[in-house]
Amino acid sequence: MSKPTVVVLGAYGSAGSDVAARLAEEDVELVLVDDGDPGGGLCILEGCMPSKEVLSAADHRYRVRSDHRVQGTPEVDLAEVVETKDDHTLGWAEHRREAVHDLAERGDVEFVHGTAEFVDESTVEVDGRRLDADYVVVATGSTLNVPSLPGVEDVDWMSSSDVLDARSFGDSGVVMGFGTVGVELVPYLSECGVDVTVVEHDSHPLDDAGDEFGQRLLEIYRDEFDVEVVTHAYEQRVESTDDDGVRLYLDVEGEGERVVEADDLYLFTGRRPNLPDGLDSLTSPEPGWVDDTLQARDLDGVFVVGDANGRRPILHVAKEEAEVAADNVVADIHGEPFREHGSITHKVVFSGLAVYPYAVVGLTEERAREKGFDPVVVSRDASSDGVFKTKDAARGLAKLVVSGDGEVLGWEGMHLHADVMAKTLQVVVENNLDVHKVPDRAYHPTTPELLDGLLREAKQQL
Repeated sequence: MSKPTVVVLGAYGSAGSDVAARLAEEDVELVLVDDGDPGGGLCILEGCMPSKEVLSAADHRYRVRSDHRVQGTPEVDLAEVVETKDDHTLGWAEHRREAVHDLAERGDVEFVHGTAEFVDESTVEVDGRRLDADYVVVATGSTLNVPSLPGVEDVDWMSSSDVLDARSFGDSGVVMGFGTVGVELVPYLSECGVDVTVVEHDSHPLDDAGDEFGQRLLEIYRDEFDVEVVTHAYEQRVESTDDDGVRLYLDVEGEGERVVEADDLYLFTGRRPNLPDGLDSLTSPEPGWVDDTLQARDLDGVFVVGDANGRRPILHVAKEEAEVAADNVVADIHGEPFREHGSITHKVVFSGLAVYPYAVVGLTEERAREKGFDPVVVSRDASSDGVFKTKDAARGLAKLVVSGDGEVLGWEGMHLHADVMAKTLQVVVENNLDVHKVPDRAYHPTTPELLDGLLREAKQQL
């Protein structure tokens, strides 16, 4: 009996490489496909890794210029930022490629460099070569979502990838898209000397967060980074100016038309699944088309993981999905039941140059109430803990959500070191810990004392 054949599309990416590593240990014929040049995956080359590189440089400038105890304001050397970023990210990408190619040294694993296209649900064509598969795992990531705004095809604009590679910027810029990418890159542009205007469709950024977090972040961007955020505004059309800039026409609620002119237009308008050609003829890639087993609807042998399925485009989620999909391929081979991917919410946005990151683990207050809980909710300002003042970062907020019987359901934080504290709260929430059993003491005046205050107050209310 021949071994089943599994084709992994997008093998260089975070999800694809994890699927490949897991299935390489099984008794299958494994074909790994990727057309990356040089290859290494979105996160390493154009996403979370390089963005943290550039944010850190701007963070250093911001912390110095905003601290009244320190004299002088350094400048961001964009050439050095990009050179250092490229040195690191290309090294990490090379390591990823080597790991994938090492797998292909095995007798039952092959790597094919090329672009894949679905012929039918069990046949994939790569640059003219047909691959017959028992299973196909699609891990082809995402691509930039360019809005269908009148005039956008006639003007020059910069994506997040362009910003990460830029060695110079115009004096002014207007930003479309104030989601995760915009929230992270807008203060970078500001610290690099760009006079930034941002278009926000709602009353504040961070749509998934509570209003108080979004409003706090809006205040930080206006006060700390001198960014103009036009709220309740919608783009109508865009055109070039005579001096090679852009002119963006907005419809602002309660105001009517407003015109913004700038040297550069930045599109931080999100991403959409980057699916192989031919797949849409086999199924309809719309919300719900991939279920919790990561199996595509109506395509028994096709699994879709990471950004490609459009479920939760976050790196750690992609890696978790990769593990579940690989396990389910093996389960199907052996006639065993599938397992589902159902991790709790765990998200970090490196807002405020990661000086004021937003993090959420588990249920927010709103989601807890939607699920039928009558939770105990406690919140605490960073300014109420002296340690934040000593670190000259006293802005921010944290909130703890606890069930009536004491189980910690969730936590939100937007303050210095919130990204680091998220791991602690992940352990608490995923293990369904009772708030009474979580120690509420720190070992010295440190920023996690903020959590101690939340825990103590929750216990008192219970």
